[in-house]
Amino acid sequence: MSLLPKSVTDLLEQLRECRDEIDLAAALAPSLEGMPNRLRPIQKSTPETVNRFWNRLLENGSVGPEEQSELADEKSVERADVYKSNIENYIGTTSIPLGLIGPLRVNGLHGCKDYFVPMATSEAALVASYGRGAEVSTKAGGITSAVTKEGVLRTPAFVFDNMLQSGLFINWVAENAEAIKEAAESTTRFGKLVQIEPFMDVDVVFLICRFTTGDAAGQNMVTVATQAVLLYIEKNCPVKPNHAFIEANFSGDKKASYLGMHAGRGKKVTASVTIPNTLIKRHLRADPEKMLAYGRVAGLGATLSGQMGAQAHYANGLAALYIATGQDAACVSESAVGFTRMEKRDDALFFSVTMPNILAGTVGGGTNLPSQQAGLKILGLAGIGNAKALAEVIAAVCLCGEISIIAAISAGHFANAHEKLARLR
Repeated sequence: MSLLPKSVTDLLEQLRECRDEIDLAAALAPSLEGMPNRLRPIQKSTPETVNRFWNRLLENGSVGPEEQSELADEKSVERADVYKSNIENYIGTTSIPLGLIGPLRVNGLHGCKDYFVPMATSEAALVASYGRGAEVSTKAGGITSAVTKEGVLRTPAFVFDNMLQSGLFINWVAENAEAIKEAAESTTRFGKLVQIEPFMDVDVVFLICRFTTGDAAGQNMVTVATQAVLLYIEKNCPVKPNHAFIEANFSGDKKASYLGMHAGRGKKVTASVTIPNTLIKRHLRADPEKMLAYGRVAGLGATLSGQMGAQAHYANGLAALYIATGQDAACVSESAVGFTRMEKRDDALFFSVTMPNILAGTVGGGTNLPSQQAGLKILGLAGIGNAKALAEVIAAVCLCGEISIIAAISAGHFANAHEKLARLR
């Protein structure tokens, strides 16, 4: 009887079947034979550079003219210059199906209207699910949503010889905070350094720098500003670190973290709605008591599995909205941290989401790309003055998804809906 797990023995058996030991060693060994010419990086985008890359691909033989016409269509090639600030080695554009839900009524501090919401996804049933959540929430009077805190974090780190130097450095930072703030803000018209919190681990000091970023998501903005902080410290601080790094994997940038969950990174938003049982039964075809029972089990599942937060599937709505409106899709990894609540209220159910890390903006980055600018215009939230409203809408949309999936699973509709809208369609 083998003490190895079956997954390991199965893998070993597959390896034995696929090649003998000598062939396998040769196949897995490093090889410099017949090295291909490297792909030279090009930042500018023109029809000529697009064609140059496609000539290389066509020579390689992995694709043909059909793939070229699909990805490098006439419009994408003609306006190649539009994309030069967003991508390198540009070869065309990828089309993702775009769906629409709404109208979704949002009663927000900043976004207060009925919204049609574009969602870009290749997952069947997703738009339908969020759409029915939006319908029942709107029929209940709409979703109350509010940005309660904001600030994008960067956490530079400084390594010293000992704890004493770390302490002296922190003291110097405290005494020179205003000058550090001035150095950071000299790099941006809209960014503001609103907080510096030292975090010491013996001979290492992290500076948790919190910035407001206007209507931009602000990732690049705070990076450039933090670089100015490092340069100012390097030039003026008498306590010299052995090493200084602009980001030390502490801020939670593009990853789920406890710091982000509790302190927030981006915009912290809460959204809630109370839906009468009559609407739940009519529009969600679910039993409120069974939804509550499912909620208790799902909460236990979140705790036992070690989830960071407790929610059903924020990432679905976030990814679809982020792609449709030009946000950094990788930020879904941190934006999807949060908490969903469901409670009985008289003859109704109360639902809420709290999302501390919504990284989204209405200017800069991918928001200026043609398709994504159109997505923001569908929402009526393109341009300056709309970032907080967008964050409130994003949280409201995620709440719609939570309501719908809780109803579907509790009522036994979840698998049937996916079969009907995905596999059988």
